[in-house]
Amino acid sequence: MIDADGLRTRTRALLAAHPPATTDRADFLKARFDAGLAWVHYPEGLGGLGAPRSLQAVVDAELEAAGAPDNDPRRIGIGLGMAAPTVLGFGTEEQKQRFLRPLWTGDEVWCQLFSEPGAGSDLAALGTRAVRDGENGDWVVNGQKVWTSSAHTARWAILIARTDPDLPKHRGITYFVCDMTDPGVEVRPLRQITGEAEFNEVFLTDVRIPDAHRLGEVGDGWKVAQTTLMNERVSIGGMRIPREGGMIGPVAKAWRDRPDLRTHDLHQRLMELWVDAEVARLTGERLRQQLVAGQPGPEGSGMKLGFARLNQEISGLEVELLGEEGLLYDDWTMRRPELVDFTGRDAGYRYLRSKGNSIEGGTSEVLLNIVAERVLGLPAEPRTDKDVAWKDLAR
Repeated sequence: MIDADGLRTRTRALLAAHPPATTDRADFLKARFDAGLAWVHYPEGLGGLGAPRSLQAVVDAELEAAGAPDNDPRRIGIGLGMAAPTVLGFGTEEQKQRFLRPLWTGDEVWCQLFSEPGAGSDLAALGTRAVRDGENGDWVVNGQKVWTSSAHTARWAILIARTDPDLPKHRGITYFVCDMTDPGVEVRPLRQITGEAEFNEVFLTDVRIPDAHRLGEVGDGWKVAQTTLMNERVSIGGMRIPREGGMIGPVAKAWRDRPDLRTHDLHQRLMELWVDAEVARLTGERLRQQLVAGQPGPEGSGMKLGFARLNQEISGLEVELLGEEGLLYDDWTMRRPELVDFTGRDAGYRYLRSKGNSIEGGTSEVLLNIVAERVLGLPAEPRTDKDVAWKDLAR
């Protein structure tokens, strides 16, 4: 069993063999992965050492103190937080060897082809079709996906598609890895209220996916997708941040720096939200500790709910606190950014961008149902479509 001292020794050996000051960033990241220090709880040969997940902090502290580069996790968050655990849980050995290393080093960016114009909140109603071309041949995929972050920079996508329309909607879905460079993949920008096109819509026309890029069994895609979705909500709502990190930080700073803006009412609201933000931060830390014992559960949905509500309420308070200054907006230029930068822009951007937090990663309405049914144990809402063939559903 690898312990903390053993990890420190391995990390220091990595730093001695590849000094961060003189080693190319890409070479250092590859060496770190090969040394098993990328994600220590992953198996040996896949960037880990089979060590307890909690010991990752030991490695990270040593590398940070030495000034070692990281893998820019915000830019590759979909790969790290969603694709990697799904590949690890359901991929073949060949798939794990092929995808995990360039995913972790950031050489290959990933996106998520799940939501569709007619299947967002009700994801299982998706209509993108995958048809087998021969018994052991490729799958041919046709359909449309929407609200796809990073599609314009992605090399690979995790994709769910309908492979059997004669089965009920949750049972006729299969999970694939899609090559975003296939000539049948067309990515179009979706300009948002912020002025940017951070999201995209993706059109799939006769896209050929080899059966070797299928994750899980045919028709088992909904089960595989649950791993992705649970990890997605933890990665969004349970991010590790310091005290006064995230959205509450700029508001607290403005309050301290600008006493002329203060009122008694704003002070009361700020204190309430500060406490809520701190409770959410500590709850996220507890959730991450629970992950040490196994896979994420429905609690991540609760964290993601709180994340969305807090971001929207805090950004609204910030705009109100700043008065006329809060109405200003720095730049409406149409851009296609690689990541979301909540704290690197002004209050107007934070206010507008936070409106998407209650939609992306599962709408708040859907997550409330998950928390009600799977955390609180309340009766499920009546459903009349669960045992009806997808092809017979009204659309």
